[in-house]
Amino acid sequence: MRLERLAPLLLLALAGTSPAADSEFSGHIKARALAERFPSDSLFADLAGSQSLDLESDLRLNLRWRDRAWSVEANAQLFALHGDRIEYTRNLIGNLAFPVQRLPDDARRLFDLTTVLSDSGKTATLARFDRMSLTWTGEKAVLRFGRQALSWGNGLFYGPMDLVNPFDPATIDTEFKVGDDMLYAQYLKDNGNDVQAAWVVRRDPASGRIAGDTATHAVKYHGLAGAAEYDLLLAHHYGDAVLGVGGSAGVGGAVVRGDVVLTRTSGRAYAQFVSSINYSWTALSKNVTGGIEYYFNGFGSGGTYAPGTRPALDERLARGELFTLGRHYLAATLTIEVSPLWTVSPLVLTNLRDPSALLQLTTQGSLSDDAVFIATLSVPTGPAGSEFGGIEAGPPGQTLARGPSVFLQLAWYF
Repeated sequence: MRLERLAPLLLLALAGTSPAADSEFSGHIKARALAERFPSDSLFADLAGSQSLDLESDLRLNLRWRDRAWSVEANAQLFALHGDRIEYTRNLIGNLAFPVQRLPDDARRLFDLTTVLSDSGKTATLARFDRMSLTWTGEKAVLRFGRQALSWGNGLFYGPMDLVNPFDPATIDTEFKVGDDMLYAQYLKDNGNDVQAAWVVRRDPASGRIAGDTATHAVKYHGLAGAAEYDLLLAHHYGDAVLGVGGSAGVGGAVVRGDVVLTRTSGRAYAQFVSSINYSWTALSKNVTGGIEYYFNGFGSGGTYAPGTRPALDERLARGELFTLGRHYLAATLTIEVSPLWTVSPLVLTNLRDPSALLQLTTQGSLSDDAVFIATLSVPTGPAGSEFGGIEAGPPGQTLARGPSVFLQLAWYF
């Protein structure tokens, strides 16, 4: 379904508004800048030079309408992008494309709600609906159809139980997760436990046809056990059987979380495991929250990262489902509340096997009731051939290495 055909459907849904209906309109404007350097042996240096600069603006309009048990959510976005990345990523394919996100698209989604208005040289503009759903809410049940976001699991940075559009662990702005097209249902039991189910319909990106082997059917049971919580997941995802068990509990003032996920493909079974601990305290009259997380990625490689050696991993990288190449990872973070309106957050993502790491330092401040500023310095470290140091690109002596980068974002909300 093309974007321009969607507006009449929205107007039709709102046409039956009764006196009991209410609506809410909000949005934001975000301006971003990303400056990055590339090592001399990097393929990106050949494509863009020793450094690149990218600018982006994002206008998001959020509409919520409710009439008794029925509600409609429609979130529209308008992007304008200009910079080196738009140009040098235009022809990247396969394993060379996964480290860099270029433009959002709906090639795999049921509905085509994205329209590229222009894409030439260093400039691109596009419009899309990131949310477009119709919801029925009963006393104990919820039924929702359309583009929406789904977040499952207990990982802080790595989410093996989050099968639909998980965040990249290095994502800086996590305010909105990209939506997907699905039928979602939830039933709340009297004891506080609930059952959630999702059916995600997708298309084959090559043919554009709806394909049964690309769909996701999943059921998750969330339960309470005293002060602890647990999750049980059963899914059929891209033709693979998935079983997950996870939970969280308070231990001595800290919060311990974790998930174990088993995936059975046509060839073999893969395991993923994530476990983390969070603790908050006061230091020098400042509120501090710290967290450390271990992640095991059974799809990952224990040695070489050569394309084609791990087809199950390559598939998940291409789908935006996994973001790591190796098996053993450790993440550690702190959030220091310098003032009620200003925080500083260092983060380390480490591949324990290489070893290599990504170091991030983020500061976020509220400039007013409606404006927020974010600045992040990212520094990848590691030897050539390592994940963060730069894996081999194919040609001898050439890598996908990236250098230090600076990300700046100013957001205004209305």
